[in-house]
Amino acid sequence: MPRWLEDAENGLTFEFRPLLSDLYADLVHLDKRIENLDQHIVLQVKADPVACKLLELRGVGPLTASALAGALGDGRSFTKGRDFAASLGLTPRQHSTGGKPRLLGISKRGDGYLRKLLVHGARAVIRHATHRDDGLSQWINGMVARKHVNVACVALANKTARIAWAVVHGEKSYDPRRAAGAQAKVVPS
Repeated sequence: MPRWLEDAENGLTFEFRPLLSDLYADLVHLDKRIENLDQHIVLQVKADPVACKLLELRGVGPLTASALAGALGDGRSFTKGRDFAASLGLTPRQHSTGGKPRLLGISKRGDGYLRKLLVHGARAVIRHATHRDDGLSQWINGMVARKHVNVACVALANKTARIAWAVVHGEKSYDPRRAAGAQAKVVPS
């Protein structure tokens, strides 16, 4: 942008240049503000023992850890991990008639912001799972081979939410060797 503003022969009008310069200054200011807020969030996460435990989960960064810690509290609000995942809208909607249950797409009810963070974190984990050989990566690669990648993202986000609940509720440490299991399993600290 500064090069565009300095180049007198690029076709920008004399009236447009000051406007563009002001907008660029606003953008630089906002970038600095976002960087400061990110640093503040990182410091808060480091000071919170629950959020520090949640940082161990794959696909969970400081922003997601702070949001998860806030949503979970001590984990006692939910009786099981599935209840927490359902509160985020990460479980399938169900439409049953005549005794035949039909599972549809995710309900998308609940905390959309946290759901979005978990799904984007899951996308990042899936992108790098092809180069890894641990149990969770094998589970992810098998899921991607059977289902559409978006379905696999939501499934992994659901699993991450359940594991997060188990870590917080049980006050235990995350065990990555058991993350691929059907239920979120953790070992005592």
